[in-house]
Amino acid sequence: MFSYCADPETLEGLAWLSCYLTTGKHLAFYQAFGTVLLLLAVTAPAALAFGFAGAVAARSRIAPLSWLGKGYIAVVRGVPDIAFFLFFVIALDQGIEWLRHKALCPDWDQPIRQGNDFVVCSAAKMPLGNAAQWVHDLYGFWLAVVTFAIVFGAFAANVLYGAMRAVPRAQLETAEAYGMAPRQVFRRILVPQMWVYALPGLSNTWMVLLKATPLLFLLGIQDIVYWARDLGGSKTPQFTDYPHGDWRVYYFGALLVFYLLCTKLSGIALDRLEGRIGHVDARIARAERRAGARQADAMGPQ
Repeated sequence: MFSYCADPETLEGLAWLSCYLTTGKHLAFYQAFGTVLLLLAVTAPAALAFGFAGAVAARSRIAPLSWLGKGYIAVVRGVPDIAFFLFFVIALDQGIEWLRHKALCPDWDQPIRQGNDFVVCSAAKMPLGNAAQWVHDLYGFWLAVVTFAIVFGAFAANVLYGAMRAVPRAQLETAEAYGMAPRQVFRRILVPQMWVYALPGLSNTWMVLLKATPLLFLLGIQDIVYWARDLGGSKTPQFTDYPHGDWRVYYFGALLVFYLLCTKLSGIALDRLEGRIGHVDARIARAERRAGARQADAMGPQ
């Protein structure tokens, strides 16, 4: 805060606005934009990893593993995102505390379930009650990352599974005919080829993930939606040094610009990536045609 902000009642115009926009709550609001971007940066590769594992499991020749992969894709994609977020985070948090309770408090003689309450010993709390605030924030953030990764990993798994099936079977059979082991065929032929078919679907999944970040508000994280609603609401002189009317339209307008900008930049990056992959695929196709032509020339007329 600037030095001239000591007495807000004497301020007006741009001076008042500059002081208002640099209060502690506004700094937390600006920091929340970084939290959203960090969530996207961490969740995207984590969801892709979940998706790849789910797709590989779904196409496995081992029946139980295939059932597990297909079940993961079907169940998570079939449950509404909001319901999954509200249920899974509570279940995961209580599951961690239950395991810690069993390990750290073996002499506990009271039931953990007491009506609607879930009661564990203080040593099993996650995080501990005397932990610093940043520990609570970090724990909530990682719960959100895991939840987002599992949900959008199922969508990525469905895309990757379809992309793997779209790779021409003839290419895989040719690699097998040249003596490649199944793992070599998977690593050198199937995986590089599938990205051409998977990228459009993964692009859509990324856009949906981007638009789903306001669900952080449901997880108890003070994200940009939380602060926009809090700061934009009417403020009276009795509760703040910077009273104002209902300004939510301006704050949510700022969120609109932020998400539109992220969507635009994402679209540009994804279009370039698709063009690059398409260019590489075209070069591979031309090389295959030249190799086929040379082979036909070497065989000569029959």
